Amino acid sequence: MRPGGRVPHPNVAPMDRPVPPQVIPRPPTWRPGEPAPWGDLDERTRHGLSVERILGVLDRQGQLGAAPTGLATGQVLDPAVALDERALPGLRQVSSAVLAALFEEAGEARLIFTRRSTALRSHRGEVSFPGGRLDPGEGPVEAALREAEEEIGLDSALVTPVGWIHPVFTLASGSLIMPVVATLETRPHLRASPAEVERIFDVSLRELADPAVFHEERWRIEGREIPDSADNSFAVWFFEVKGEMIWGATARMIHELLSLVLLLG
Repeated sequence: MRPGGRVPHPNVAPMDRPVPPQVIPRPPTWRPGEPAPWGDLDERTRHGLSVERILGVLDRQGQLGAAPTGLATGQVLDPAVALDERALPGLRQVSSAVLAALFEEAGEARLIFTRRSTALRSHRGEVSFPGGRLDPGEGPVEAALREAEEEIGLDSALVTPVGWIHPVFTLASGSLIMPVVATLETRPHLRASPAEVERIFDVSLRELADPAVFHEERWRIEGREIPDSADNSFAVWFFEVKGEMIWGATARMIHELLSLVLLLG
């Protein structure tokens, strides 16, 4: 991995020890995929990705406000990552939520990420947004705010939930995850819960939109049927920033957000 380029803010836990390698379960049949969909855009288009610009796009796409409820799996899974419905028995409702918290510096919106503890049972050592499973009676917003406060000490009183991006299914934990988009007035003071989080860091959308940090792989897994795919392969996306590899469900969320802002904005 390439080392990160920006000196961490004092509120952000630095990488003061080697990063344990993530377990990325590439099938032996994987192959390189396509470049970033926004890769041919003028570089200036990828600058000035402010919070206002992001919210404007979400508004035009009908993704401001509370996320819809009661959606069937087929309505919320992108065809590129959809599974045969038979592989998802009984899974119709969102079971987890994450907080995509945005704040702005120098005209660029930034997202807060965590590197999960290697002691956790699932997604160990992976980069993710703060979040987790819904408790009984909770909605996605309540769960995302609670988990963010537990994992990174983010005071929910400082957070304004504003919208959502489409839920993502993850095989490793069997969760349908709702990403809740929220804003912060300024950079927050954060502290990691050592039982759950090894590192907190933030990245601007401008950095994530750099085609050089993105790559796509095409995976094919025995028994998985992918609609509209000639070889039953599906896209797996990766963003390599700040010395970290972001992939899986979190990368799919970032991919949607960047696609909305850069290609539909």
